[in-house]
Amino acid sequence: MGKEMSYSSGDGRAAIYCEDAVAFLRGLPASGIDLIVTDPAYSGMNQRLKLGSGKIIGRYKEAGQDGAKWFEEFHDTEENYRTFLEQCYRVMRMDSHIYLMFDSFSLLTLGPLVREVFDVKNILCWDKANIGLGHYFRRRHEFIVFASKGKRALNCKSIPDVWKIRRIVKAAYPTQKPTELFELMLRGSASVGALVCDPFVGSGSSAIAALKCGCRFVGCDISARSMEFAKARIEGWLAGRGDIYQPGSQVSDDEAIGQLLGREFFTRS
Repeated sequence: MGKEMSYSSGDGRAAIYCEDAVAFLRGLPASGIDLIVTDPAYSGMNQRLKLGSGKIIGRYKEAGQDGAKWFEEFHDTEENYRTFLEQCYRVMRMDSHIYLMFDSFSLLTLGPLVREVFDVKNILCWDKANIGLGHYFRRRHEFIVFASKGKRALNCKSIPDVWKIRRIVKAAYPTQKPTELFELMLRGSASVGALVCDPFVGSGSSAIAALKCGCRFVGCDISARSMEFAKARIEGWLAGRGDIYQPGSQVSDDEAIGQLLGREFFTRS
């Protein structure tokens, strides 16, 4: 791919690059990705919704070492986000899916741009089960925009549009998402052996989900700490030690979601 590889698993199933998301996507060949699942580190809530004495979401500096930030937020201006979406579209195969995570603020400001590039099919809701922070009603959810390039049916028609999966508390990595979120995306849209891409790897949850589901994975993150975290997590999984940063299931009391994640219905591509 003409890149300096930051990490590649010994079996070639997973590769992560330390790079800006847009630059990473521009370096990928066209039409080679089967599925994109990603959770961009949107800056909108921190930049615009400063309430009280602090920002509305995480003081990520405090989680790092020597006063350094864990990661840089994605500067989600309309121009930058549109470029990101156009590059996602370029690298995806025809008749493939993309899942983009949003908080409520970024959905209002940037969500409409997705329709300029992709065919938006639905907006999914992640119910975190446990209540979180908030000044005007405490938040317990995030959104996922589900869209397509071309036409592709879902693998399964019984997946609901509300996913009740507990958020991870006291996570070793800030903003760490449960692997089950990404597993549900893959269950809906991937086949065994598919190449899954995440341009915002973060804690590596999407990579673990891809490996668990028999897929290949490629992604990037601008943070060296994220790279170290995700690399250790992937190597732990491939060495048979399980998920070292999410040892237990985060599925809540939703019987339908539990059954879906326990069912084997993938087919080989």
